[in-house]
Amino acid sequence: MAMRLISSLSLIWLFLATAAFAQSDNASVVDTEGNALEPGQEYYIKPGITDSGGRFTLINRTGCPFNVGQENTDSPEGLPVIFTPFAEEDDTIKVNRDFKVAFSAATICVMSTNWRLGQNDTQIGRRLITTGIDDSYGNYFRIVETQFNGIYNIQWCPTDVCPTCKFICGTAGNVRENDKILVALDGSVLPVVFERE
Repeated sequence: MAMRLISSLSLIWLFLATAAFAQSDNASVVDTEGNALEPGQEYYIKPGITDSGGRFTLINRTGCPFNVGQENTDSPEGLPVIFTPFAEEDDTIKVNRDFKVAFSAATICVMSTNWRLGQNDTQIGRRLITTGIDDSYGNYFRIVETQFNGIYNIQWCPTDVCPTCKFICGTAGNVRENDKILVALDGSVLPVVFERE
């Protein structure tokens, strides 16, 4: 009887520990005011460290589609984005969970402003983040925590969308090309914060 009770308590403890770990692993991402990011609301993304460019925006690099990039200075310019979680039950944007992100703007390209993983750019040697619709997994990103509260990294690693896929995941950083700052994977990492519109 005592052995069965210990076994049952061990299973309950294991279940509670697993549930607590899963819950903390998917905490809500917070904005610069400490409020959870909400789907459908507009937010600006900007560097979490100084002298790393300005707010995120659309960059016309070589015509359509536009690239995801940054303003050259830490000015109040930039374009807001809207997040849409992959998991319909998520009422906030959560850490380590897949979502789509799109600029709340229109372009001369007359196409989606959803972020999309681009091909490896041979001139730069990195995968650029561009815009448009991808019919597979390219439109899904996730936010991961850094060691500093309220400062995050953006990754492309859509493992909620396809748990059995083998992705070459990457974390977003920036790269300068002439007078433009582009957002790309596979190099330096850019910590970011989120400001409510």
